[in-house]
Amino acid sequence: MVAMPRSHTYSLTVIWTGAGDGGTVNYRSYGRDHSVTAAGPAPLLGSADPAFRGDPARWNPEQLLVASLSQCHMLSYLSLCARGGVVVTGYVDEAVGTMAESGDGGGAFTDVLLRPRVTVAEAGMVERATALHGDAHGICFIARSVAFPVRHEPTVTAG
Repeated sequence: MVAMPRSHTYSLTVIWTGAGDGGTVNYRSYGRDHSVTAAGPAPLLGSADPAFRGDPARWNPEQLLVASLSQCHMLSYLSLCARGGVVVTGYVDEAVGTMAESGDGGGAFTDVLLRPRVTVAEAGMVERATALHGDAHGICFIARSVAFPVRHEPTVTAG
């Protein structure tokens, strides 16, 4: 039986907290700080990338995009492993994304590289665990939604 397509809606609120006393009088006059809230989780404190006058102690949208790709891949991968009899006992991803400015004030990501280091329960699971990264990429909602390459360089070992 084929599952019926479902739709999911994600609602949140972004509140700019950087207006200060003068607002956007000029490019240097306002703060980039903001908060992201949604029903349930704690507020997320955001800002711009420090290269664009943001607060380095807060998350910026570019980091959050890379984090979303990494999280989605991991969750898709773990699901496939659990369903496929691969016992994952450890997972760490040191992901990196590259964004290029276009010179007109804009820019775009050129790629994201996921580098998951996975530990599986038995040596006999390593080959299957490695192959499942490709399958996870194919079903990751976020990776399927972006217009740039998302590459993987997984390392799988038995622990």
